[in-house]
Amino acid sequence: MKTAECEGIHDPGAFSGASIAEVAAAEQSQPDSIIEIDNKSLTNRPDLWGHLGMAREVAAICGLNVADPVEELPPTAERGAVSINITDASLCSRYSAQLIAHVTVAPSPLWLQYRLHSLGLTPINNLVDVTNYVLCELGQPMHAYDADLLGNKIVVRAAGKGESILALNGQTYSLGEEDIVIADASRSVGIAGIIGGNDTAIRSTTKRIVLEAASFPAAHIRKTSARLKLRTDASMRFEKGQDPENTTRALVRVVELLKQISPGAVPSAPVDSYVRKPTLPRILLDLDWAEKKLGRKLSTDEVINIFKSLVFGVEPGVEPSVEPGAERSSARKLLITVPSWRATKDISIPEDLVEEIGRMVGYASIVPQAPAVLAAPTPRNLQHEQYRDVRSALVGQGFTEVHNYSFISDADLAAFGYAPAELLQIANPISPEQKYLRPSLLPGVRKNIIDNSRYFSDFRLFEIGREYAKGKNGVTVERTHLVATICGRETDGACLTEMKRVAQYLVPNGITVPGDGCNKAEHPERSARIEVAGTTVGRIFELHPGLLDRGRAAILNLDLDAMQSLPVQTQRYRPLRRFPTSSFDLSVVASAHELVRNIEDRMRQSAKGDLVALQFLLIFPLPAEKKSVSFRLTIGADDHTLTTEEVAGVRERVVAGIKAAGWDLRE
Repeated sequence: MKTAECEGIHDPGAFSGASIAEVAAAEQSQPDSIIEIDNKSLTNRPDLWGHLGMAREVAAICGLNVADPVEELPPTAERGAVSINITDASLCSRYSAQLIAHVTVAPSPLWLQYRLHSLGLTPINNLVDVTNYVLCELGQPMHAYDADLLGNKIVVRAAGKGESILALNGQTYSLGEEDIVIADASRSVGIAGIIGGNDTAIRSTTKRIVLEAASFPAAHIRKTSARLKLRTDASMRFEKGQDPENTTRALVRVVELLKQISPGAVPSAPVDSYVRKPTLPRILLDLDWAEKKLGRKLSTDEVINIFKSLVFGVEPGVEPSVEPGAERSSARKLLITVPSWRATKDISIPEDLVEEIGRMVGYASIVPQAPAVLAAPTPRNLQHEQYRDVRSALVGQGFTEVHNYSFISDADLAAFGYAPAELLQIANPISPEQKYLRPSLLPGVRKNIIDNSRYFSDFRLFEIGREYAKGKNGVTVERTHLVATICGRETDGACLTEMKRVAQYLVPNGITVPGDGCNKAEHPERSARIEVAGTTVGRIFELHPGLLDRGRAAILNLDLDAMQSLPVQTQRYRPLRRFPTSSFDLSVVASAHELVRNIEDRMRQSAKGDLVALQFLLIFPLPAEKKSVSFRLTIGADDHTLTTEEVAGVRERVVAGIKAAGWDLRE
């Protein structure tokens, strides 16, 4: 290993200017290998944030035994030289402490300083260094308090509103009720899981210390650390989740090391408050199922050896039975008990166990092959096909699709005349503007119209979405609707006429029937319903002027679910017309309130079977509450070309029918 200068090592001077190798040789602590591991890949493995966890992994892979630095645990008590009070079990599941008297503050031995340097830590003094050493060795964050400054009472509690603390780094932090603090009888002495307080820090005059090893909730520590912008070696480990069984082990290890670096130290019995002990997960693993998940054969002995090497508990599994007491063990089922250091939200379901098996056998041992399963085409989803066809048709007609929230406000209720009792109210709305589930797409589309009309004079929008209503017996009824709009600044009704053409394009077998009453959103004289085979599938209307700031908006509202449920209508094949047709235009003068459909029906009746197509052209307003409605009539025969006399005869019949209805022709 390449040597480096001993910068920062607190040596009395015997090795001034020497290299690490020379210092280590003099101290009989030769440099070992330093392995740098990118812990970004270990973020879900808090047990690997310590050397012991890594040693377990290497031992499992190489088939070796682990030399655990903690051989046995002494008995603990809930009361002792210090008292521990955890005010809320959700703030701290376990807190262990130990008073050690007759300690001497001095520089750490060079072997300890060297090891801390190799780990990227700066030696401070023997008492602080030993806690940092155990942090890296066992992965358990620790802290040492000056016992004479702390007193004999420790309280784990939530911080008070506006409470502040001067930390070891010299910074003062303002805390809130969501933070956890360690306190004595009268003040906070540390931010739990992150950093200790300066008031109880180890000093050169310290003679007695209190060691802390605890388990704090990961989410609390992570939020506090992020809010304070303070990340420490302790917080990085706590926010991943810590093994609560490790606290007393850490105390034992520190005491053992203190006997070497501070020989006169006298430890008291450790005090342990374990207020919430977790239950270790026990997972039933079906090896046949695991083989399918992993894609390779697994023998029972192979799997048992893998989990035993990882220090998991392994027992024979049990075949379930409908009769009590009739269960029997199965050679292909194992009951796995997860060790405490892997139970920190790491291993909890059978799939996690399959991952353990996979990484131990090596993914290179899995032969890649296509799954031996029958491939079947995805069944048709007629609803999705319908939505796709409608979207494609409208986009082709120049429309732009919009998406709105499924919620409406009290203002929308008032504008559209909805009764609150008839709507579904949200129990926990994200804002007052989103209190109810929408009974119609119209409120959202209306907002789109108002917003866009500020920047565009003419535009087309549509939305496909769910509408919600109260059904019988409290069952919510959901239906999918299409709402399309054509908006413009004109005042001659061209938007509504164009929307009728779009409706005929989307529903070619539908007919428009004059409205039999309209709601508050519709213009009282410009609305109609759309029927297919006698079933109402939607409405076409002009939006009420009172709902708009400017311009006019034609609306098409189609019930796509109703259209989907209609029987499929087959069309008979008609050969291409062999003989040419003839066309002529007529402009009918009628009352301004006369329905265009009435004029169309009269013309169809008069033309009879010779009419091939009837095309609406335009409406032109006239004085005296009159209007001129222009049409193009196309006529023809299937067996011959119509003569001039025949065309004139059809025209005369149509004109006579128009005049018989009380209308005139515009010359």
